[in-house]
Formats: sequence, structure tokens, C-alpha cells
Amino acid sequence: MIGASGFIGGALLGALLERGDPVRALAHSGGSAQQLQRSGAEVVRGDLLDEASLVAAMTGVDTVFHAAGVNAFCLPDPSVLYRVNVKGSAQVVRAAANAGVRRVVYTSSAATLGEEHATIGSETSPHRGWFLSDYERSKYQAEQEVLRVGTAQGVDVVCVNPSSVQGPGRTHGTAKLLLRYVNGKLRFVVDTTVSFLDINDCTAGHLLAAERGEPGQRYVLNGGRTSLGELLDVVAKVSGIRHPVHRLPPVLAKAAAAAIGTGFRLARRRAPICPEMIATLLHGHAYDGSRATRELGLRYTPLPATIARTLTWYADHGYITARPGGNHG
Repeated sequence: MIGASGFIGGALLGALLERGDPVRALAHSGGSAQQLQRSGAEVVRGDLLDEASLVAAMTGVDTVFHAAGVNAFCLPDPSVLYRVNVKGSAQVVRAAANAGVRRVVYTSSAATLGEEHATIGSETSPHRGWFLSDYERSKYQAEQEVLRVGTAQGVDVVCVNPSSVQGPGRTHGTAKLLLRYVNGKLRFVVDTTVSFLDINDCTAGHLLAAERGEPGQRYVLNGGRTSLGELLDVVAKVSGIRHPVHRLPPVLAKAAAAAIGTGFRLARRRAPICPEMIATLLHGHAYDGSRATRELGLRYTPLPATIARTLTWYADHGYITARPGGNHG
């Protein structure tokens, strides 16, 4: 398994070990090696860009889960996205072929669908032909490469395309919005369309794809879609915590992002938001995850249940100051 130290990979590793599967996990650093050893996995040191170490790690393995990658916006130098996500992922499939691996389950992204604004993206959506961010472009190119190399090298490659994954343990990315809201620090939002996926359903989708997925196919994993305002309403109802949040018109969001970016550049600091982040937010994402239900048998968790479990984890680990479920006005 590659990427077992990450949020999605860690959950998948836990599920594999819990059902009794022997797991060999690739570790890039000593710290991740110690973490993975404590989990009960067989740990091998290696690097995503070192094919020899990948082949050694995969020898004798039947199925490889590749869940490693870089997910970031606003990078001063986005080349790391292409080096890791595109070149590294293609390297994984080539190494799998050389090691005699039967199947690779690749963690792609629903962002690769490239659906037009205000449409619902699915596995058959025509790509809009342009990209919202370097991250989106890198994941699209990576998916194309792993499928191409898999076909050329005779490896069964199955892609899973999760939407925004939420659940206990997620504290970065879109999860920051939930944390800021519950802690009363979220003042403005742009009301856009969001799609979401419970981490348990993401894990189950990977396992089902390994067992039942068709080679060369991709499966969108998405538990539902809603507006950002409605999402915050669900958080308020589940937690009993409600704070006023102002809706920011798109034109003001773009202007604010530009002003913040200019200020941070003058201070020679990396800005917390940037044009590609705002473009992604304003575009919104609505996905259809029904193919995974029809063909793989995946069942999705209702959003309130995911939110409740996540908020409890946040409270238990000190990320939020008010205990969910109380009367907080």
C-alpha cells in the first residue's frame, strides 16, 4: 500500500488490518515508518519516484492500493504536483507490472471529471477542456497516465474518484470550514455547491473497487451534494451551535482574494487564498456517485451522521471549544 500515512490511506490501512489482511506499507521517512509499524503493517522503505524501491516493495503482492499524492493550492512552484501526482503515479503502475502485481486501485479525484459549471459530474461527463487549478490538472493527467500505462503493461487499473472526504481525523482542507464555523470564527462564505463523502464510505469504495471494479474504469464516490449554506445549517442542527455567517457575492470574493494575494506578495509570504482556490470555490462541484452503488454495491452514510461523528471527534481531541449537542444559541 502506498500513501498509508495519509487521511484516506490511513483509514484504508485500518480497514484492511481489521479484516485480517496482511498489508505491506511503503514508508518514505523514518517517522512514517514508525507510525505504520505501530499500526501492525509490514513496513518497507521506499520512494514514489524510485522505481527499484517500488518493485522491491511490491514483489509478492497481489493488489496495490495507491493513495499517495499532493493536494494543495496556491503553491509558489506547482511542479511538485506534477512530479508526485503524475510522474509518481505512472511509476507505481510500471513498478507493479515489473513486480507481477495483478491489480492497482488508484485513488484519483472527482475533480478529474471536469464537469461544466451547474452540471452534475459523473464518469461519463464530457470534460470542459480547461482546469480550475494546477491540482485539478495534475490529477486529470495522473489518471490518464495510470490508465494508459496499465493498458500498455497489462496491469488491471481501477480508479476511484472520491469527492470531498469528511470524517473523524480530517482537520485540513474543507474540514477547516467546519472547524471555523463551530468555533465562531467563520464570518463570510460564498454559497456554492459542495459534494461530500464519509471517510468510511471512501474506504468501503476502495475495497469494493479492488474486489469488483472493472479494469480501466473509474468509479465516482460521492455521498451527496448540497449548498454550502445548507451544509452549515446541518452542522448547526447536529451540534446545537449556531453562529451568524454572511454570504459573500462572487464578485466580492474575487476582489478580496486579489487584495489578500497582493498584500501577502508584498510581505513576501504565501497567501492563504489565491485565484485558483476562489475559482474552484465559485465553480462548485455536484457529483453523481450512483455507479458505485449500482456496480460495486456501495451504500452511503447520511450527511448528519457524518457531521455528528466528526464533531464528536473534534471535541474529544480539543479542536472545538463547545461540546456538540448542547444549547449554544
